[in-house]
Amino acid sequence: MKEVILGKYGELVLKGANKAHFEALLLRRVKARAALYGNFDIYKMQSTVYVEPKDDACDMDGMLDGMKKIFGFVGVTVAAVCDKDMESIRACVKEYFPHRLVGVKTFKVEAKRADKTFPLTSPQICREVGAYVLEAVRGIRVDVHAPQRVIRVEIREGGAYLHFDQIHGAGGMPLGASGRGLLLLSGGIDSPVAGFMMAKRGMIIDALHFESFPYTSERAREKVLTLAQKLTEYTDTMYVHVLSLTHIQEVIRDACNEDYFTLLLRRFMMKLATAMAKKHHADAIITGESLGQVASQTAEALYVTNALADRPVFRPCIGMDKEEIVAIARKIDTYDTAILPYEDCCTVFTPRHPKTRPELAKVIEEESRIDFDGLCAEALASEYTLKVTRDGYTRVER
Repeated sequence: MKEVILGKYGELVLKGANKAHFEALLLRRVKARAALYGNFDIYKMQSTVYVEPKDDACDMDGMLDGMKKIFGFVGVTVAAVCDKDMESIRACVKEYFPHRLVGVKTFKVEAKRADKTFPLTSPQICREVGAYVLEAVRGIRVDVHAPQRVIRVEIREGGAYLHFDQIHGAGGMPLGASGRGLLLLSGGIDSPVAGFMMAKRGMIIDALHFESFPYTSERAREKVLTLAQKLTEYTDTMYVHVLSLTHIQEVIRDACNEDYFTLLLRRFMMKLATAMAKKHHADAIITGESLGQVASQTAEALYVTNALADRPVFRPCIGMDKEEIVAIARKIDTYDTAILPYEDCCTVFTPRHPKTRPELAKVIEEESRIDFDGLCAEALASEYTLKVTRDGYTRVER
């Protein structure tokens, strides 16, 4: 029995004159993912991507799982394919479904007739196929209200496609549809979620991580790279740029009012992120900040931080509470890694009474006590880059 994986478009169907551009980006991602699982023929018709194995060595289960994590698809499924006539469909039902319905007590059939030249209407197709299932599977019955399984029949240009319930896809827009973003990736719960959410909107994601050796450990860096690796299940590849903040934090500690430590550090981060975004051609900066979650994430504090940015700062978690962020972290499998008890730079020299309603003029006054530009130049000189994939990471030059 011939099988094919179907990837159903999401909001791409709403695109007008630029639809072909978005489809090309989507197909590029599918082809890259398919290379991991075998030799497939990949093509598109009627707002659907078809992934057809060319030989028995193809890993259909692996490819189906990979398709679920490609942004742009709202649903994916494996379908049996046959000719567009009722005798072929009947033979397909008898061969394909009985062993897949073992233990199932109730079912219903849904039909979609995309090829309007097909002689039967959708309700007629449902009745006919339902009768074929009842004929082929003993002990099963129809329940149109709460069935255990839904059998779908799609009459399309290339044939008749029969399959079970559609699996939810990642949704969103194909990677590359919305430019490139630089994610400030810490070891916490929020920033990987922020990166995932912007990748879902079509942004290619690079990451910037700040380390503070010896105050932060090698294990802390490995934790961050593991988080990046989990994101590559959706992004394929991620470049993680690393800068040292050690000297900056020590200078702030020695020269500035303790209450301003976190604000000054966040301003350094934004200034450095802006420089790195320019260097690596990122159109926006992405952070995991959520309004009011900590002292540096009040409206006033965010204003002080944003003052140093020269491009959009996207904060997709800004209106979410922690439970909502955690739910997404669990979904994308970053939560268990994010809660490992390894420190990050933001926990070094934490003030006892941080300013929550800072005034920009007073922050700048504190900043004037140190060589801000010189410290930034020193931190930028410490850069090194790691290319992260699902298989691991390697140090590269960019």
